[in-house]
Amino acid sequence: MARSRQDDPRANQKRRTRAAILEAAAALLREGKPLTVTDAAERALVSRATACRYFPTQESLVLDAVQVEELIQPVNDLVAAFSTDDVPQRLADLVATEMTAVLADEAVVRTAVRVYMDTWLANRRDGQTMPVRARRRPRWIEAALTPIQDQLDATTWKRLVAALTLTLGTEALICMKDVAGLDDDLEIVGGLQWAADALLRAALDDCTRRVPTAPT
Repeated sequence: MARSRQDDPRANQKRRTRAAILEAAAALLREGKPLTVTDAAERALVSRATACRYFPTQESLVLDAVQVEELIQPVNDLVAAFSTDDVPQRLADLVATEMTAVLADEAVVRTAVRVYMDTWLANRRDGQTMPVRARRRPRWIEAALTPIQDQLDATTWKRLVAALTLTLGTEALICMKDVAGLDDDLEIVGGLQWAADALLRAALDDCTRRVPTAPT
């Protein structure tokens, strides 16, 4: 049986290393110290070469460090203390909180997308498979869905979490603004909330249809 990505020790170690470098960078920013890839690597107790595989430029490190500290803090606060067990409302709140932050710092998040793509291409040229994203969205979504986890089989749970990532973050912004042509923030947030709710209902309906009924 193939090992899942979550059970892959090497993949887990890469995520921990990337998180450690970002935490070190954020700490340096809080202390008002200059932030370079070398400084962050030293604080995180990893080599500069290792840090450069995750963040090949100072710009890429600064962007992600700023996002960790400021952009996603409202989302982290929400996820840490959801005020309701109503999953549709939890998803609506998650979309509204995340997308409000993204729309407020559109230039930053669009620059971040460019940095992510440049980093991916640089890693590919070097034969590296380092993750270029922290993959926070799946963790937020899983937290929002926790009250109904026992209602979904493993396959549906995985698909729903993956599908809901499309309703959050920079890619959602680009699709709604650049592809769909929407320019009203409330319309964008409302459309993404609608999409998240539709995906949730589809997953629940799918599981209900596949539950075997007792013979009469």
